[in-house]
Amino acid sequence: MRSVEEQQALVTASAVAPNPVRVSIQDALGLMCAEEVETTMPLPGFDQAAIDGFAVRAVDVKCAPAAGDPQGSSVVLPVVGDVTAGSRLHTRLQPDQTVRVFTGAALPALADAVVPLAWTDNGETRVAINRRVNPGDFVRRVGDDVTPGDIAVHAGTIVGPAQVGLLAAVGRDKVLVHPRPRVAIISVGNELVDLDRTPGQGQVYDVASYALTAAALDAGAEVHRVGIVSTEPRAFRELVETQLLRSEIVIIAGAVGGIASEHVRNVLTDLGEVEVERVAMHPGSVQGFGLLGADQIPTFLVPSNAVSALLVFELMVRPMIRIALGKRHPLRRIIRARTITPVTSMKGRAGYLRAQLMRDEATGEYLVQALAGANPSTSHLLASLSEANALIVVPPDVTEVRTGEEVDVLFLAQRR
Repeated sequence: MRSVEEQQALVTASAVAPNPVRVSIQDALGLMCAEEVETTMPLPGFDQAAIDGFAVRAVDVKCAPAAGDPQGSSVVLPVVGDVTAGSRLHTRLQPDQTVRVFTGAALPALADAVVPLAWTDNGETRVAINRRVNPGDFVRRVGDDVTPGDIAVHAGTIVGPAQVGLLAAVGRDKVLVHPRPRVAIISVGNELVDLDRTPGQGQVYDVASYALTAAALDAGAEVHRVGIVSTEPRAFRELVETQLLRSEIVIIAGAVGGIASEHVRNVLTDLGEVEVERVAMHPGSVQGFGLLGADQIPTFLVPSNAVSALLVFELMVRPMIRIALGKRHPLRRIIRARTITPVTSMKGRAGYLRAQLMRDEATGEYLVQALAGANPSTSHLLASLSEANALIVVPPDVTEVRTGEEVDVLFLAQRR
């Protein structure tokens, strides 16, 4: 039986980023930049006011009081114009004059500072300036942010809101990125029906493919839910070959255990090597992984039970997606927490038991409560998984954790 860590290492070694594509900057959010974006123009492109106020030559207000100096008298200057942001008028400031300016407005020629409104009497034709400024005060100089030749966004950077803003600021409407990995999700099983039908005797809804689709989307992938397919060998092979051509990852739910899984594995052996292995974890112990097709596409075989399928996804598939996206930390955060309920686990297998993680407001200590379904005999129950925001991780050699003991907790995304 392979350990969880061994299986994770095997899987993540096959993770690759899709070939880069050029997309609009508004579609690049969350993706990894695949080029060095070099700026061709300065930012700002002109000297501009950093605040609403009055543009001056600093030498003309040097007699005004300094900050914190009660001595000295105001300097009064004539106001010879207004310059708003976006104005294309070329204004030139003469000695002992001032121009009212607004944030982002181009600074008049010869002006080298801006006096904030709060430091004046806000006069209209003549203004009293109550505090001196130095050259460069409250001015955004040409190239203060970036200059031509600077790298605005480096290759390997995850594009966030700030990077999108900077790309727009330097005039880039498209950028080369590593796209979201494409994930295809297939379900097999004679007992399955889709949501547009009413299950008959012995039939159940195809829950796993919907849950896995949501999980893959949440991880950052582009997902194609194929749904329930026939395992007739020729039709199934053609379908899988099609998905291998259009995907970076393929997941087949219901492909471990049962007659359907035998048909699946018989077909897949012609497309590559898939190994079905028992991994020392519960739930989701039985799972398969291999590289299929000419492009050696990572393919996962997971149980049809949604809880088991989601756990296999969480531990094996999600890290691969996050690596493909260029994330530096593909695994979920693990923290230590004190149990407020007892926990039981299966001997010889690492337990991943659904739980509610909380924090004591008084002490700041993390506390964790096992939920119904954490017991190995009820690990298939889906309702309690939907309430969980964490998984208690119990080592393979531990079968019981008493109330008050500390455990590792895998923190899932907060939904509330």
